[in-house]
Amino acid sequence: MQITYKTKGTCARSITFDKDENGKITNISFEGGCDGNLKAISKLCDGMTAQEIVAKLKGNTCGYKSTSCADQLANAVEQA
Repeated sequence: MQITYKTKGTCARSITFDKDENGKITNISFEGGCDGNLKAISKLCDGMTAQEIVAKLKGNTCGYKSTSCADQLANAVEQA
């Protein structure tokens, strides 16, 4: 199942990913944001479960912001 999540408080505008019947998250892509960093996050998280992604990325901040693209990915997979 493909899911698109509209981000809040980040340079990236949205996150799209697939979630399979076993809860694995794949094909993560960000619209907007820091291209190189977000490609790296996508590669590192590919094949993880939502719980694994949340455990690693939830609460990560970016500069003065209370969130980050990584934190928004954690929120997205948690809600999915």
